[in-house]
Amino acid sequence: MSIWWSLHLRREAASVPLARRLLIGTMETAGVDPDISYDLSVALSEACANAVEHGGETGPGSASADYRVTAYLDGEKCRIEVADSGPGFPARRGRRTPVPARTGALAEHGRGLGLIEQLADHVHFRNRPGRGAVVSFDKMLKWREGALLKVS
Repeated sequence: MSIWWSLHLRREAASVPLARRLLIGTMETAGVDPDISYDLSVALSEACANAVEHGGETGPGSASADYRVTAYLDGEKCRIEVADSGPGFPARRGRRTPVPARTGALAEHGRGLGLIEQLADHVHFRNRPGRGAVVSFDKMLKWREGALLKVS
């Protein structure tokens, strides 16, 4: 059995806890280990916060006033994607792949993408030319005893 869902959310701070609560509720119902659920919910919150802050211009009728979150729980893995309509990640010279900027330890902002890398098993940052950025990450799941979706 597998579960997937997709949300189109406004680029507003209030959308971040909504996505997080939906993910936690889904994982709790399915029987995912609470520590794994927590790690993925923090990573999702960081990806959503990044989309809210950097995902494009806002305003009435703006095409970039929203972003999309998709989550897949399938077998032993969870994959989450957050896509926005902003300018994308800056590319490093000599590289075609976008690379998130790194910040110092005392900076107030800029740690979210690094945190996602620490909490997930695999992380991909990519640009969609003219259509924004996508952060996707996955993590192997652990299950509580008697879980509904547990893979035998």
